[in-house]
Amino acid sequence: MDFTHFNDSGRAKMVNVGDKDITQRKAVASGSIHVNAETFRLIQTGGIKKGDVLTVAQVAGIMGAKRTPDLIPMCHTLNLNGADISFTLDAENLTVNVTAEISCSGRTGVEMEALTAVSVALLTVYDMCKAVEKDMTITDIHLISKSGGVHGDYEAGGSNNDK
Repeated sequence: MDFTHFNDSGRAKMVNVGDKDITQRKAVASGSIHVNAETFRLIQTGGIKKGDVLTVAQVAGIMGAKRTPDLIPMCHTLNLNGADISFTLDAENLTVNVTAEISCSGRTGVEMEALTAVSVALLTVYDMCKAVEKDMTITDIHLISKSGGVHGDYEAGGSNNDK
């Protein structure tokens, strides 16, 4: 399979999706931020002075999904149907895990919107907590699944992965 974002001269281009059918598209991505015990406790109890970390990060993730084409040059502007950002707190590993589920009815997928939503949410957690801890680590940002489109469905770790 060839890369689609290059023209005949080898220069970057935005792919023309005008001839593609409009289909239901969905993508799910996730990632984590590792914090120390004190930061984890403050996130859990609402003790971070900037405010409710997870609520602010949730809104930031949604905004990130909506603004993806402003950040990633070859992404198309999409009318998203939905953006759901969720969090799980893992006390054993001292991590905040973020999952983004993004959907649209369109001619191109929403994988980049899901990945951007996760990235922005995690960066917001960092920003909200950096006064308490500077050595937090953001890890494991990845696509979990996508559906819709000519390339079919994708599940991380599945047998349908293009390598």
